[in-house]
Amino acid sequence: MELSWLMKLRIAAAAGVGVVLIGILAWPLAGATDPLGPVSVAVGSISVVGAIVLIFLAFASGFIGYFVSRPWGREIGVLAAPCGLAVWAIRGGNMAELIQMNPTLPARKALLGMMTWEPAFWLVVIAAGFGGVVLAHRIAGLGKDAKPKEKPESDSARLVNILIGMVCSVIVAQLGIRLFARDAGVRASQFGSAVGQAPAGQVVFAVLVSFAAAGFVLKKLLNVSYVYAVVASAILSALAIGRYVRSDLLEHFVRHWPGPLFPDAVVSIVPVQMVAFGTLGSIIGYWLAVKYDFSRKQEI
Repeated sequence: MELSWLMKLRIAAAAGVGVVLIGILAWPLAGATDPLGPVSVAVGSISVVGAIVLIFLAFASGFIGYFVSRPWGREIGVLAAPCGLAVWAIRGGNMAELIQMNPTLPARKALLGMMTWEPAFWLVVIAAGFGGVVLAHRIAGLGKDAKPKEKPESDSARLVNILIGMVCSVIVAQLGIRLFARDAGVRASQFGSAVGQAPAGQVVFAVLVSFAAAGFVLKKLLNVSYVYAVVASAILSALAIGRYVRSDLLEHFVRHWPGPLFPDAVVSIVPVQMVAFGTLGSIIGYWLAVKYDFSRKQEI
């Protein structure tokens, strides 16, 4: 099940739509005064109007991405919005810069308290992109699948699989990020160890690989959509930041350690990075599982 050059072209086209509409044209909406400044709703860099426009552009990117990647628009068009958001995640600064901009304990508590809810906003942006694909699919008159229906799974069993899938995604991705996004660490007395801010490329790799593993597990073991791994990316970011801001760790790090050090590698990842690359990784992992199953059937 190798990708043909036409399939690769469709993938590049859908990704390109998101990169142009969101990553390039919408970049001024990020409101970063510094070209490499952090992109975060919590610091007020994105206005209310800018947020609405961004959501609309995400919807438009999914809608257009569907048509430029037909007849596989439903499968490929979903890449448009996260690819565009990934450009923001790369162009923007990291968590260490956000922390250093707020050196005092009250300022840092306020910042991280707001950032606890920020992953939900980026998830809405991703959902808008997916919504554009759904609408395009219906307009194209392809709302009904031609393939025969399989025996439906009971609602309760499916709900259990979804809940298990999201919990597994959080656990798998958290372990992967802690493994791959670790920078140089030091001992932080009674609070365990402290890790440094990983470079942008390492963060991208860690989040992509970790959520690819989560997406693979969801499809292979539970047979549920990558959408739930995408939701898990926002949940993981919110839980990690929320746990940090509500614990004694924050005061300890403010008083004794510089900004670039964190109690957990997951905390060192800005929400836009987590959700954007978590989404892409989840989609990749899901389709790798599909490819794996297809290859195994061909061998039999």
